[in-house]
Amino acid sequence: MAQIRHRLDVVCLEHGLRPPSRASLYSTLSRIPGHAYQVSLLPPHVRAALYNLSDDAEVPGHQLVFYCVNYGSFAVVSYAASLPWLDLYQASHLRGWRPRSRGLLHAAMRVRGIR
Repeated sequence: MAQIRHRLDVVCLEHGLRPPSRASLYSTLSRIPGHAYQVSLLPPHVRAALYNLSDDAEVPGHQLVFYCVNYGSFAVVSYAASLPWLDLYQASHLRGWRPRSRGLLHAAMRVRGIR
């Protein structure tokens, strides 16, 4: 996030624009479309956690993180923790987290430097 903010500041200043605030950037990150994953391309242990989805389905990244961390085994949680930071950030703003699962997500985010 610091790199994105720095690059955006440089571009804005080059064009004589006022750079957006940090709060504006984080607000935008919550709304932009994230990654999507084809279920058939996910590892077998992750597909098992998504038992109710067919192999031809596509799942948004933030939903994948949510279900993996809330309902998956340790291997599935580890997989979710390795997904792109935008998926983890957007997942952290979803409702319905179990308290311990939310703690796991926040721990993974903290280790990776995601706020």
